[in-house]
Amino acid sequence: MRTNPHILEINTRAWLKRLERRHGRAFTLDQIPDSYWTEIKALGFDALWFMGVWQESPKGRDIARTHPEVLEAIKSVTSNFSSEDIISSPYAITDYVVDESLGGPEALKKLRAKLNAMGISLLLDFVANHTAIDAPTVETDPDLYITTGTAEPGLHKDWFFKNKKGQYIAHGRDPYFAPWTDTAQLNYFNPRTRRFMLDNLLKVAQQCDGVRCDMAMLSLNKVHRDTWWEFLGADLPKEEFWAQALAAVREQYPEFTFIAEVYWGLEWDIQEMGFDYTYDKILYDRLRFSTPEDIKAHLGAEHLFQMRSIRFIANHDEEESLKAFGKEKSLAASTIIATLPGARMFYLFQLLGRPQRLPIQYVKDFFPVDKDVATHYARLLTISSAPEFHGGQWSLKEIRAFSQEDASYKNVLAWQWKQRSTGKMVVINYSAQPSRCRLPMKGSEVPNGVVKEEFSKEQISITPQMRAEGFVLELKPYESKIFTFTL
Repeated sequence: MRTNPHILEINTRAWLKRLERRHGRAFTLDQIPDSYWTEIKALGFDALWFMGVWQESPKGRDIARTHPEVLEAIKSVTSNFSSEDIISSPYAITDYVVDESLGGPEALKKLRAKLNAMGISLLLDFVANHTAIDAPTVETDPDLYITTGTAEPGLHKDWFFKNKKGQYIAHGRDPYFAPWTDTAQLNYFNPRTRRFMLDNLLKVAQQCDGVRCDMAMLSLNKVHRDTWWEFLGADLPKEEFWAQALAAVREQYPEFTFIAEVYWGLEWDIQEMGFDYTYDKILYDRLRFSTPEDIKAHLGAEHLFQMRSIRFIANHDEEESLKAFGKEKSLAASTIIATLPGARMFYLFQLLGRPQRLPIQYVKDFFPVDKDVATHYARLLTISSAPEFHGGQWSLKEIRAFSQEDASYKNVLAWQWKQRSTGKMVVINYSAQPSRCRLPMKGSEVPNGVVKEEFSKEQISITPQMRAEGFVLELKPYESKIFTFTL
């Protein structure tokens, strides 16, 4: 993958249902028409993350089909659905084997070979924290899990379920939320559990070029202890699971890519264990809720941290960006994430303009494509695939006020990329008000006195006065401009 790679998340089963409707036939992974991969390659994607390919959990499916929150979320969008349109959560995994409905392991192998031949990496899910409630080891090896044996838990009984032998096993959980009732919580203080999950990770690594590790921080020693201390005690293992696991995988697959979903300020801890990229949820939250000045402050973090962050404004967990941000703001935010250092992650349904999120258990999501949104992303991805955005030197750019009385320049974010003799300048009015600013032009040698604005293709003449006083920009609400110039 390139430096600052572009990654596309695909909700595998929901997308295949859309293709089935469009083409009048079902597809397995290896049968998807090549035209889709050609289009994706043309947009500049370095990797595809196929979310939800692993073997489906029958019990998880039953739970999803009667779960009040799942049903209410679907009903809020459509009343025209049946239980057959609902599958188990892709994060309640019984085994790391491609589901037969998708063509099984052989179909994935063929798909990977096709993508790799096009220069596209294949990424898949790995869920370290838990398994499905009906994973075979729940019955055959319950000691891999948080368990009280046949003794009823003295605390938090609602966190547990019984296996067929009457042994109490905990559901997987995030300490800030209720348990996930379709899952079983693994015990990372048991060395055999670590070995078992490392074997699973190596099994996954044979099938793809990288993994997105779900809720990776839950397997950290201190987080695991603090979440389950009543059942684990206080003594921590000497090593972190992730440090052991990444070293073991890279011994066999040196170029394997690791992406961590991680929150709570633990991103740097995870990066130091060897992860290539960690979720930048802080940027997401600031883009959605905060001010341009707060966004700029976050972008001033240490450069290595920036390079190892994965930027996004949409994925299968978050509300769709059009609803979360509003249309104009979401498009401005997309320009921000597409032009920053680090990995840039996009969600396929984001590119198509899905108006609102549906549960990942619901696969019959036939929303119409928003052509304006799709056109924007096609242009943005083409522009941000330029070499300067993937091999150049990045820096924040200071801009100046248009006048002493005008403070609207504070709404404007700006940065530049430099590679050899070419520069890219990104300028974004990240506010709902018109804004004016002066963009310093000193140090740029512009042939024929012209710069090019990439979205509009406008050629702009740079005068001596503009070099001396700055290029005056009057920006509409949430307007973005990307300038190309010669150094």
